[in-house]
Amino acid sequence: MVETLQRVRVAVVGASGYTGGELLRLLAGHPLLEVTAVTSEKSAGSSIASVFPHLTSAFRLSFEALVPAAIAERADAVFLALPHTKSVEPAKACLAAGKRVVDLSADYRLKDSKAYEAWYQTVHPYPDLLQEAVYGLPEVHRAAIRTARLVASPGCYPTAAILQLAPLVVNHVIQTDSIVVDAKSGVSGAGRSPALPYHFPEAHESMEAYKIGRHRHIPEIEQELSALAAQPERGAHPVALRGPERLTVAFTPHLVPMNRGILSTAYCRLRNPADATEIRALYAGYYKNEPFIRLKDGEASANPGHVRGSNYCDLAVYADTRAGWVITTAALDNLVKGAAGQAIQAMNLMLGFPEDMGLRGPAVFP
Repeated sequence: MVETLQRVRVAVVGASGYTGGELLRLLAGHPLLEVTAVTSEKSAGSSIASVFPHLTSAFRLSFEALVPAAIAERADAVFLALPHTKSVEPAKACLAAGKRVVDLSADYRLKDSKAYEAWYQTVHPYPDLLQEAVYGLPEVHRAAIRTARLVASPGCYPTAAILQLAPLVVNHVIQTDSIVVDAKSGVSGAGRSPALPYHFPEAHESMEAYKIGRHRHIPEIEQELSALAAQPERGAHPVALRGPERLTVAFTPHLVPMNRGILSTAYCRLRNPADATEIRALYAGYYKNEPFIRLKDGEASANPGHVRGSNYCDLAVYADTRAGWVITTAALDNLVKGAAGQAIQAMNLMLGFPEDMGLRGPAVFP
């Protein structure tokens, strides 16, 4: 099948950060996506090898300043790996030039322009594109991604939270005003720009909760889970009950002293009593045939060390029958399934390629 598909030229805009570097690493092994342009304002004129020595043998390109018209001439599709609020205009320009765009910032993730303004303290100039953009979580929006011009790739924390909670929400087995998400992320999630909290003596042998109750990923999680709660159930299940309530999420992120990875633990109160076997069966049915979801058996826990460098998300499910709660854990690599890998997964779908193309590599251990 691969022999009948055409190679596609892609540009990576904002390619000198951790996410951009991970995009380049994965694209170097993709059989049908050819990187033809890379941009970086601070590294313009420097070779990829000088900024990312681990990619020395993979690319001969140099970074250039972003000029959308020039990028459009040399690329058929574009990945935007820019900081939040910086992708709005480049996305618009690339779409106007007829290019498919996957934006890895938060600039097109929220459907409600008022919510975007409230959480990002700036007015969104293109509310029509907010409505057009497809949220790039393939496990939830696969069909829409296939026909999209613009995909808003999810944040790393929301990817973990939505995947670990989707089967519970769509089947209405939990009280949707009881969701608590406690998540830990490696330092690379904060980006490559130096800042005091991420300095080695500050972050090493330490752990800190931050932006409690006000993290910008909260509306993203609630938006997607609310939409799932409004859907019909995926088949009858003995623990399912219709009638979703208002969905809210109490979300607390933590910075932990590891380079990459996320471990997200979610707690939800059950509507009706159910044991772990029943709930795991619900997950197995919901994620049947999903290429990058791995459900742990029995009491085994999800561990970010087991997915490092890969596009997999590991899920584990537990039932606290005494307290009437269900507890789930999700582990993923924040730079791969939480960013670059998921963006390529979406681009594969947009271009009609096999969804897992270039992404089947196993995790790195230790």
